[in-house]
Amino acid sequence: MGNFLAGKVVAVTGAGRGIGRAVALACAAEGARVVVNDYGVSIEGGDPSSAIAEAVVKDIEAAGGEAVAVADDVSTMAGGQRIVDTALAEYGRVDGVVCVAGILRERMLFNMSEEEWDPVVATHLKGTFTVFRAAAAVMRRQGTGALIGFTSGNHQGSVAQANYAAAKGGVISLVRSAALGLHKYGVTANCVAPVARTRMSANVPMELKEIGEPEDVAALVVYLLSERARQEKITGQVYTVAGPKIAVWAQPRELRAAYAEGAWTPERIADFLPGSVGTDPMPMLAQLEAMAAAAAVRDRPNARPGT
Repeated sequence: MGNFLAGKVVAVTGAGRGIGRAVALACAAEGARVVVNDYGVSIEGGDPSSAIAEAVVKDIEAAGGEAVAVADDVSTMAGGQRIVDTALAEYGRVDGVVCVAGILRERMLFNMSEEEWDPVVATHLKGTFTVFRAAAAVMRRQGTGALIGFTSGNHQGSVAQANYAAAKGGVISLVRSAALGLHKYGVTANCVAPVARTRMSANVPMELKEIGEPEDVAALVVYLLSERARQEKITGQVYTVAGPKIAVWAQPRELRAAYAEGAWTPERIADFLPGSVGTDPMPMLAQLEAMAAAAAVRDRPNARPGT
């Protein structure tokens, strides 16, 4: 057992499997008392089971830690509130919340139904809001606390996960808003974009050249929850961890601007924008185009390497 989080109380959503489980175990191993939340659903969003969270609690207790299970749906306000209320009832405070819970329902945008859109956005984005909202009220009174949301590199966009990508982009904006709004109360908010081997990463439509394990992600989360991160004033940040790599994402900012005299018309913009303002290339679009070009070569009759 370590002491990186000694004396702290941390709630982790989606903690029954994968990264969430690794985070819960790591927090407990570093001295935190842990509220283990998992609705126990399948990756598609069905078949809830409280046994998933309870199993993680047993693992923590077997290792000498303290934990309690909460099998609530974070996509509801009541569910998010109960997670925080459980921390208060069991341990008297909440020092950190880590929102890992998520589901996938993949479909191309032109075929995606409302039934495939709503649950994904509700679990990822609203599920982060419900827990953040409940925890922030307590942390404001405490004068300390850490909020951690989980995003994905797919917040840049995704071929067949418009619902997931939109939700993950929303999580980043929510985290940055929390960082700005809660800074004066001593509360930090940060975001993690993990690349790790889990049941969800198995559904990524592109090859992942850099990937690690859930334990790599858990180590970063423990740091972001710690007093060491607070001393460095780390807040409003988005970090990727992929095995041995840790990267920080840029803050949103204007890339370039140009000015013209007089009112804009479509014709003036057509003449002005491409050369004076231009575009910011999409790396994922370039990757898709390269993949399509390679596939076209492979499919061409009598194709030879390099032709």
